[in-house]
Amino acid sequence: MTQTTTAREPVGSLQVALQHAARLLAANPQLALEQTREILKSVPAHPLAILILGTAQRLLGNLGEALAILEPLSLAQPRSAHTFFELGMALTELGRDDAALKALRRAVYLDAALPDAWRTIGDLLTGQGDADGADAAYAQHIKSSTQDPRLMTAAAALCENDIPQAESRLREHLKLYPSDVAAIRMLAEVAGRLGRYEDAETLLTRALELAPSFGAARHNYAVVLQRQNRYAEALAQVDKLISLEPRDIGNRNLKAVVLAKIGDYPQSLEIYADVLARHPNQAKIWTSYGHALASAGQQMDAISAYRRSIELEPDQAEPYWSLANLKTFRFSETELADMRERLKKPNVSELGRAQFHFAIAKALEDAAQYRQSFENYSFGNALRLAQEGYDPDRTTRHVERSRQLFTAEFFAARSGFGSPAPDPIFIVGLPRAGSTLVEQILASHSSVEGTMELPNVMNIVSQLRGKNGKNAGSRYPEVLAGLSAHQCRALGEQYLAETRIQRHTTKPFFIDKMPNNFLHTGLIRLMLPNAKIIDVRRHPMACCFSGFKQNFANGQRFSYSLAHIARYYCDYVELMAHFDAALPGAVHRVIYEHLVDDTDGAVRDLLNHCGLPFEESCLRFYDNDRPVRTASAQQVRQPIFREGIDQWRHFEEWLAPLKESLGDVLTDYPHAPRY
Repeated sequence: MTQTTTAREPVGSLQVALQHAARLLAANPQLALEQTREILKSVPAHPLAILILGTAQRLLGNLGEALAILEPLSLAQPRSAHTFFELGMALTELGRDDAALKALRRAVYLDAALPDAWRTIGDLLTGQGDADGADAAYAQHIKSSTQDPRLMTAAAALCENDIPQAESRLREHLKLYPSDVAAIRMLAEVAGRLGRYEDAETLLTRALELAPSFGAARHNYAVVLQRQNRYAEALAQVDKLISLEPRDIGNRNLKAVVLAKIGDYPQSLEIYADVLARHPNQAKIWTSYGHALASAGQQMDAISAYRRSIELEPDQAEPYWSLANLKTFRFSETELADMRERLKKPNVSELGRAQFHFAIAKALEDAAQYRQSFENYSFGNALRLAQEGYDPDRTTRHVERSRQLFTAEFFAARSGFGSPAPDPIFIVGLPRAGSTLVEQILASHSSVEGTMELPNVMNIVSQLRGKNGKNAGSRYPEVLAGLSAHQCRALGEQYLAETRIQRHTTKPFFIDKMPNNFLHTGLIRLMLPNAKIIDVRRHPMACCFSGFKQNFANGQRFSYSLAHIARYYCDYVELMAHFDAALPGAVHRVIYEHLVDDTDGAVRDLLNHCGLPFEESCLRFYDNDRPVRTASAQQVRQPIFREGIDQWRHFEEWLAPLKESLGDVLTDYPHAPRY
């Protein structure tokens, strides 16, 4: 930056004064402001003094004054990276994201070694939902944090998503420089991209031990905790960040996500609404806002949010699929035509292509165009299966091993093991079997709190499997045979402690509606013997085909193939039949069709199994306005109707392979075949 001086001011003393004012910015911006004004009395047009003045105004929160100083300065000093950086920061705090990004990108164009500029670009892109762009910006932030050429090479590999190269370089570097926090954070990013969240957590913990003020590492740490479903810990980290940077959009958006995960929709929706009021053109945040609104039962507002997202970015698929996933929403012919046109575009991702196929299939099903609908469901599932993969043999082996381990004698020998707490009511089965309806009925009782599909049992399973749990050497469930009474009780207490964040009332019982927990019925019984287990079962054809139509976000990889889902259903029936024999009466089964035909009788039986007195509110479950976080959220806010029972028959001519794969499980329904 070119500096101007006057003949009256010696250059040396001017430079000393400017350096002193600049040093004051961090500790005392008010004093820096006052001293800079004195300098400008002597040198009115000095650009560095003007920059310090604008920076001080920004740090003091006087954003209008800062902008009035920095905008003209950026025009007068078009090659001053620091001027554009300060302008970008002021615009960010004013919520003018597009202008802020433009200024900050100009700053890093002029000087790539501006880590705070790269970090803020990453934060803004995170707020916009541009995960790839944010990852790239954060990688540049790390890259600009050091001039070590080996670390710069690793950063370049990370920017290009060359994970093996980045990991190799970083490990070599950290052998020589084990306290380099930038390198530690980079290695944690590598671990996160590989899904090794425990490793990422360990690395980020070390980085924050070394540099507690490393905000970017703390943000990453909060994300890693959230991805491990450790919401209370994630929230604590986000709150620390927000206390230091209350206007930061990335941190506020992350807080809204975590709050929604723990069912605190009022606060989550408040944050989303405030963020969008300040940053109204962020399509992906509108979609996230729509998800939260839908779960909170505000369907019309959710539809508006999804449509606003589509207006801003018409080519994105997620809001279209989200509209379809409301189940009660109907696309117009124009919207169907729009989706078909979007699907033809070459830049649509594989996930987006799958989402478009599922949404189009739903629209065609509603229009009674069943052949075309089935074709699109099949295309969407094929794409998801290619992305996710699934090994049905693993589930079958798990069922066989569980049957061998969990005998009547096994449980008799462990009488009195586990935590005696009766609080949890586990609802298990297959997705789309009617479990959300049963949850809504129970949650309408004055003694029962509904939560969500809690991941905590699966987290404990991962803990028992150890780091090699996905390999053939995993000893779960056999490892349970070696646990002491104390260890089983500790697991039960751990589950209760970890799920406490999901409980927002003083009701004595709460529901865990993770359907896949049927695979861990033995563990549940061992660690929480007084918990209730409800198995919700639906006609195999209806349940399997409904799952095939669903496009689950994650966790249900078996659902992307009719053959896989049929085998999964058969494995499920076999395992639950085994527990019926080993633990008679421990599992209460609700047959969905019986619930529809005789709601009063089925509800009374259900409440009786749970030890709860009958309450009329359980029959008027559709009046319950609690948040519901599954695909059936809108459906369970309506009275029970029969129309959904036989919807699969519209597609029956294409479902012969499903019937064949189900075999005796289909012909013997609702009873289990003899095993």
